[in-house]
Parts: sequence; structure tokens; C-alpha cells
Amino acid sequence: MAVTIAPAMNAGDASADADRRPGLSLRSGKLLTGTIVFAIFAIVAIVGPFVVHTDPSALTSDTLQAPSGAHWFGTTQTGQDVFAQFIDGTRISMLVGVVAGLIATVLSVIVGLIGGYAGGIVDEVLSVLSNVFLVIPALPLVIVLAGYLPNKGALSVTIVISITGWAWGARIIRAQTLSLRKRDFIEAAKASGEGRFRILFFDIMPHLGTIIAASFLGNVIFAILTQAGIAFLGLSDVSTWSWGTMLYWAQSNNALLLNAWWWFVPPGIAIGIVGSALALMNFGIDELVNPRLRTAGIATRKSARKLQRDINRDAGASALQLDTASLPGDNAGRPGSA
Repeated sequence: MAVTIAPAMNAGDASADADRRPGLSLRSGKLLTGTIVFAIFAIVAIVGPFVVHTDPSALTSDTLQAPSGAHWFGTTQTGQDVFAQFIDGTRISMLVGVVAGLIATVLSVIVGLIGGYAGGIVDEVLSVLSNVFLVIPALPLVIVLAGYLPNKGALSVTIVISITGWAWGARIIRAQTLSLRKRDFIEAAKASGEGRFRILFFDIMPHLGTIIAASFLGNVIFAILTQAGIAFLGLSDVSTWSWGTMLYWAQSNNALLLNAWWWFVPPGIAIGIVGSALALMNFGIDELVNPRLRTAGIATRKSARKLQRDINRDAGASALQLDTASLPGDNAGRPGSA
């Protein structure tokens, strides 16, 4: 009697092509997921106010209504639509985060490049300035600066966050510039008569692209969280809707005591999701450009596939033994075997 054993499926074979293209595999993971999630919120920030025409500050008689078809995120204590506040607040929170992150990144690139390349007294002065902003706690400094602003609008908050968020990125860029300025291609550029501006921004800065991108993502996370914290404390314009402003009014009107969870949960979850998306993008960029992380990821996947192959082989051997033991003609079926 012939025994036919079907070959077990190897779960690791499906990803064999991905290991040959590690960059594609990583892009389809952390970086792709973070980019998609962040892009969704960006689209909501851009398109949302043009689609949702409900005034987020309009008062109605539907007070403290739970989420329903009429009010997707429920209403506040004064009948304001929480969904309209959320859509309108997404625009301000994302705008402040991206613009403040961009300004802080530009400042860090300028300070880091000039300090690392120039050296001498210029580097000393810029290093001292960076160290001063590094040792001062960021959030208390932002609170102090925001508290003395005559205008507490989104632009003022963006400037304050930008001023306090550039130092860490500048230190990293300076360190990389110090290691690059003595390379052979930089010395060749100097010998050929290229100016400092061209060497800084056309020869050195392209090699810092991934570091600058990671710095920008970190600055955006810092800006979104800081803006939400400032608004929650009431140090920004509370008449302008943002995720932090929603939390401020929810806390001021005792939404937690009233069990109006729909009032403060959506902005809190949105802040967490956007922060996680930016962190995933940052981790994905690190793995794409760091050979050690990329090699470790490939080795981990290969080990997982090898383990799966061993499990499948053992399972196939066990099935063969069971089928062979059940065949007629073995010792249990022979005359006199008893």
C-alpha cells in the first residue's frame, strides 16, 4: 500500500523575494504604514473643512448627545458638534505641527552645517547656543514664552515651538558635518575652488538627507504634542479649534465627570495615532539607511523561516510514522504475535 504525503507549505517561501529586496520589504512595513496613516490625517486637514460645513462653535439644543447618525461624535454641553470641532481642529493641529517642524528643521540644518564646517569661534558660539536650549526643559520654556505672547494665535505658537525645537537636530547634524568635512571628496571640492555655500549645501547636505528627514519627523511629533499641551493649558487662543482646544474645553466643562467620553476621546486618540505614524516613519527610515538594522531584520526573518521549515519537516515526519504504523502486516496483525 503506497503512502502519499503532501508536502507542507513553507510560510517563509512567500517572503523570499522580499529578502532579496530588503528596502521594498521595509517600505511596505513601518514606513508605508506610517506614511499612509499620516497622509489620511493630512487629507482630512486639507479637505475636511470644505466637506463638513457645520459651524463647530454653533450652539444647539442637542446638549450632551452621544454619537449618533445626526452627530457622529456626539455633542458638547452647549450642543456644539464634536465632529465639526474635530475636523476643524485637525487642520490647525496638523498645520502647526508641520510648519513648526519644518522651521525647526531648517534652523537645525543651518546651525549644524555652519558650526560643523566652519569650526573655531563660530562653532563654539553655535555649540554654546545649542547647549543652552538643550539643557532648558522644552515644555516649561514653551509655556513661559507662550504666556507672555501678546498674540496667542496659531502663528505665534508655531514660532515659539520652532524656537525651542531645533537644538537636538542641530547637534546631530553638526556631529555628522564634522566627520564629513575631512573626507577626500570635500578636500577635492576645496582644491577645485568651490565656494563654501556650494560645498555646504551641494556636497555635504545630500549625505545628511536621512538624518534631516528623521529630525523633521521628530520635530513634527514634538510640535503637535506641544501645541496640544499649550492649548490644553489655555495658553493659546481657545477660540481657535484644535485637538488641544477640544481637550481644554472638555476639561473645563467636566466632561469626564459627566461621562461624556465622546468629547475628549477623539482628539486624544488622534494625537496618539499621528504620533505613532510619525514614529513608524522614523523607524522605517532608520532601518532603510542603517545597514546594521537592515541586516538584523533580514537575519530575523531568515531565522523565522528556518524555524518554520523545521516545524513543517517534523510535522511531516510524524505524519509518516502514523501512516506507516496503521498499515496492515505489521507485528500487531501477524499470527502468533499475541
